[in-house]
Amino acid sequence: MANSVAQDLVEFLNASPTAFHAVDEAKKRLRSAGFEQVSEREEWKLQSGKKYFFTRNYSTIVAFAIGKKYVAGNGIYIIGAHTDSPCLKLKPVSKVSKGGFLEVGVQTYGGGLWHTWFDRDLSIAGRVIIRKQKDGSETYTHQLVRIEEPIMRIPTLAIHLDRGVNDGFKVNTQSHLAPVLATSVKAELNKSTAENGSVEIVSPGKKLEDGTNSGNTNHHLPLLQLIAAQAGCEPDDICDFELQACDTQQSTIAGALKEFIFSGRLDNLCMSFCSLKALIDTSSSESSLENETGVRMVALFDHEEIGSNSAQGAGSPVMLDALSRITSSFNADTKFLPIAIQKSFLVSADMAHALHPNYMDRHEENHQPKMHGGLVIKHNANQRYATNAITSFTFREIANKHGLPVQDFVVKNDMPCGSTIGPILASGVGIRTVDVGAPQLSMHSIREMCAVDDVKHSYEHFKAFFQEFSRLDAKLAVDDV
Repeated sequence: MANSVAQDLVEFLNASPTAFHAVDEAKKRLRSAGFEQVSEREEWKLQSGKKYFFTRNYSTIVAFAIGKKYVAGNGIYIIGAHTDSPCLKLKPVSKVSKGGFLEVGVQTYGGGLWHTWFDRDLSIAGRVIIRKQKDGSETYTHQLVRIEEPIMRIPTLAIHLDRGVNDGFKVNTQSHLAPVLATSVKAELNKSTAENGSVEIVSPGKKLEDGTNSGNTNHHLPLLQLIAAQAGCEPDDICDFELQACDTQQSTIAGALKEFIFSGRLDNLCMSFCSLKALIDTSSSESSLENETGVRMVALFDHEEIGSNSAQGAGSPVMLDALSRITSSFNADTKFLPIAIQKSFLVSADMAHALHPNYMDRHEENHQPKMHGGLVIKHNANQRYATNAITSFTFREIANKHGLPVQDFVVKNDMPCGSTIGPILASGVGIRTVDVGAPQLSMHSIREMCAVDDVKHSYEHFKAFFQEFSRLDAKLAVDDV
């Protein structure tokens, strides 16, 4: 069982080099499981016992299954995670030429371990906006692209030219991180569509009367040719894009005993996958929602790594909009929404820091999460995590009932504490929240690792949460929790 869930995660990871691809893969799995897509631009006509999802910006996705006994004002039981990871994103003008090389200008996204991006075989993935001709008029489409083969690399400086590098490798993110795409000599020999070796990504209406582009050079032509080939268009038809550098090495089950997963983007696609799979599997049969009085939901947000302050981040109205529209679909009276929020519960699922055997002093003595030890409940007195005694007890009680291991984490007092979408949603929506995550090493590296067993524990814990929460919540003898 552990290996089957972990292998499914590996397949999800390999299909999801970007947040856009992760949402696309989630959509495919949801549709296969009978979930119906609804649009935020249209009125929702929801029914009890049915399953739905919607996306925002193609990088955030919210899916939910409505219990057959659900009525307006009942609770909504949510697992929230995020689809983004630290990476290098292409600049609007990415053309860089230095020392006879063609390089690609990139921006750092999030708090990455940037030294791990050196000497890796890199490619590019993301979304492009393409101009198309249809019935004599122009239309514009959004399309995902992914170049599978290695096309770029960020080479390190030889130790002979930096004798002190092993005493401390400091990365200048402006000057050191531009990936090498090609040499200018080869690019000159192979150019085929523009005399200057590159073309401009032009906005609609900027083409000249003779059909050529306006001559500005924002991106190297070899790069645009590769993107256009993937998109099935001409370079001049690319209007804009959001692309990022990606490691070409596949995610895999590894280790001498095949107990680990080696992969990029475990933070936080591991939690995204486990929550999504749990929702699908707990709503797959005819009887699975028969006695459910609430709504089971998974919300996977973009932009957590940079603070969640965007139209599709956890700091946006996405969550509140979803709760409001579900509630009002069953009763338009606005009095039911605040009641529903107070009956609802959020599991904020974001990967946790496992004890590192080479840096054991970085963990608080009594809070050292271990691999294979199950989900970690995160606590912070200063509300960097939203866990409190009630929410911690609730999540732990579900684990106890199903014989699942659970751990606790508190950061050392002399170290800063990270945060999650938990406090953002708890304060913005007013929903009870517990912060949890599976333990991992190398967080924010281009290549991370976690334990196969913890993938299974996470999936089973999330599945138990969806199945058990309604009954457990009814037993909490507290008027205001």
